[in-house]
Amino acid sequence: MSDSIHDDPPVSDFRLGDLPEDPAVLKIYQTGELTVVGFGGRDVPDEVCIAAYRAQLLDLIAEHHCKVLAFDLTGVQLVPSGMLGVLTSIRQRVDRLEIYNPSPDVKDVLALTKLDRLFDIKEVTV
Repeated sequence: MSDSIHDDPPVSDFRLGDLPEDPAVLKIYQTGELTVVGFGGRDVPDEVCIAAYRAQLLDLIAEHHCKVLAFDLTGVQLVPSGMLGVLTSIRQRVDRLEIYNPSPDVKDVLALTKLDRLFDIKEVTV
C-alpha cells in the first residue's frame, strides 16, 4: 500500500447512494478503522445536501466500524458552514476525526470557531 491516499483510485465497495446532489462530490479513499474521505481536490459546493451526506457518512462509519475518520481537504479552499456542522456531529460518533491538508483559510476558520481543538489537523503527503 502506498503512503499516499491519492495514488489508488477511490474505494468502490461502499456506494454513497443516490443523493439529490452530485454523489461524486465525496470520495472514499480508504475504509476500515481508519476511513479516509475527501472531496477529490474540489471545493465543497454550497448546494450539497448536507443531511444526506451526514446520513451516508454515519452509514459508512457503522458499516466499516470506523474509529478514526479522516477528511482529506487537499485542494479545498473553502468549506461551507453546513459541512462544518456535519464534521462536528460526526466527531461524536468516532474516536478521532482528522483533517488532512486544510488550506490556510480553512485553518483560520477552524481556529476562529475553536474546532481546531475538536479535530486533529495534519499535513499528509498526497
